Amino acid sequence: MKKPSRLACILAVSALLLGACATDMTSSVHPDKVVYHINDSSSATAALRNIGNHLDVNPQAQIVVVTHALGVDFLMEGARDKNGNPYNIPVETLTERGVTFDVCEITLKSRKLDRKQFIPESKFVPSGVAEIGKLQARGGFAYIKP
Repeated sequence: MKKPSRLACILAVSALLLGACATDMTSSVHPDKVVYHINDSSSATAALRNIGNHLDVNPQAQIVVVTHALGVDFLMEGARDKNGNPYNIPVETLTERGVTFDVCEITLKSRKLDRKQFIPESKFVPSGVAEIGKLQARGGFAYIKP
């Protein structure tokens, strides 16, 4: 039996690799499950953009944004970015696309904030960091820190 030439082997492997690279990663059986962690609102604009991009690529992604410490500020009524753009508009848009926004109640207590100070899209969890741990350990969520 004749051995395949080295070139034939390289071409066969290349064809397999190209086929694997050409498969659509968004058509997987299970949608992405991701927790975005925001503990400083200075990264909120970039995080909201990243989340929108994530959903553009995989509209079925299940995304939870967990905020605590200074990261809750962008979810407060009237909050604006450094250019004066209100945060509530992109948050509303992402909520309509299935994203949830969790606010840490420990932060509220330590900073003497009230739930009424937050936009309606905000959900409240007992502890932001505990929520992240739960989503990762029990929910199978990947962790992203923008």
